[in-house]
Amino acid sequence: MKRIYEPLAYSEDVRHDCFWSTTVAPFEGVQLQGTHQSDIAIIGGGYTGLNAALHLAEDGVDVALLDAQTIGWGASGRNGGFCCLGGGILGNAQIDKAFGTDARHAWRTAEKDAISHVAKLLERHKINADTHSDGETLLAHKAKRWTTLKHHAEEVSESYGVEPILIPKGELSKHGLEGPFHGALTTPIGFGLNPLKYALGIAGAARAAGARFFEHCPVNRIEQGAQFSLHTPKGRITANRIIIATNGYSSEDIPDWLAARFMPVQSSVLVTRPLTDKELTDAGWTSDQMAFDSRNLLHYFRLMPDRRFLFGMRGGIFANARSDAKIKRLIRSDFEQMFPAWTHVDTPHMWSGLVCMNAKGLPFTGPVPDMPGAYASLSYHGNGVAMASYCGTLLADLVQDKDTRLPYPEVVQTAPTKLPFGTKRRWLLPPLYAAMGIFDR
Repeated sequence: MKRIYEPLAYSEDVRHDCFWSTTVAPFEGVQLQGTHQSDIAIIGGGYTGLNAALHLAEDGVDVALLDAQTIGWGASGRNGGFCCLGGGILGNAQIDKAFGTDARHAWRTAEKDAISHVAKLLERHKINADTHSDGETLLAHKAKRWTTLKHHAEEVSESYGVEPILIPKGELSKHGLEGPFHGALTTPIGFGLNPLKYALGIAGAARAAGARFFEHCPVNRIEQGAQFSLHTPKGRITANRIIIATNGYSSEDIPDWLAARFMPVQSSVLVTRPLTDKELTDAGWTSDQMAFDSRNLLHYFRLMPDRRFLFGMRGGIFANARSDAKIKRLIRSDFEQMFPAWTHVDTPHMWSGLVCMNAKGLPFTGPVPDMPGAYASLSYHGNGVAMASYCGTLLADLVQDKDTRLPYPEVVQTAPTKLPFGTKRRWLLPPLYAAMGIFDR
């Protein structure tokens, strides 16, 4: 496998303190050994692959899913648990210019539908994923951003057909949203959840429907002839068609087409011990809303049902012991600056993972060019809980040559172009982060 970060980014070391792993038993798949056959083979056991596997199995298709580690091991089992709008980073004007207004409206509708899709899966399969929050709240981190929130509220209303709630600085305390903020905008769409409980719940439903799961079997080579042959260290599986669902943990050569078409970006999370009522009151944060601030290098945070507080941030260019220690100090420092009343509070859980961006600024879901029978979906730009689930469901139909059960937005059908510098493209991040940091001041 050919990946662009140092080995630490793909190791258990940056994940072993992940809080979600303490809340649910592992999936317990088997390792692929010997030669196997399936109609459809899926590479990647995150939301994309799991949703594809579930819907294929429910359609009666013989489907096998392979993961290099364990089900939900990557971003799907270690993210902040925001089932929210998103999947891309382009604004309305940019999408209108590239695809047209109708395509933009279809995309915004898909963002909403993706959240509904997850909610329906949780209900249909009786998955208790510790859901909470009535939508999401964006907090202005400086006065100038409060002005832009007012304009953003109009865009939210026009794009999603809901009435967002603007909260001036002086009223934040009444909503339990105290902090160094200059106002807030709540969009009443989305909810928070335990991301690993959701992922493993879908995996269990897919297995019950007949999907086969293989863990600890990285695909190190794909051969294409009359069928696809996926080679792993101890076995091989042949399939008529394949789905690539590896997102930020993709290899540059599985398949070769992926090379330089995605940018893995590190994101880090901490979770506190349970907070007392007094500690919550002292900080002035008593809201169950999932929230994020208006920085380009944003912070995202939420008070969970068990009264632990989750706090996450982007950042980290390198994946080595020194860099890992530095980002842990930084996230703790930012946490204390935003919530100084909690400087004494232990944060026993800190971990990091890779989200996936691309040059297009929007996800890609569809057939892999020049590779008949292969399909892929990736690049949810840090908001993959809902959108990866939606796109995985699209793939389940596309790989069967069926009309999709969910609308298939034009904006996700265009493949991303290659980023410059190939395997060294991480060097694009330092100047980008520096510029974003300047604008955040």
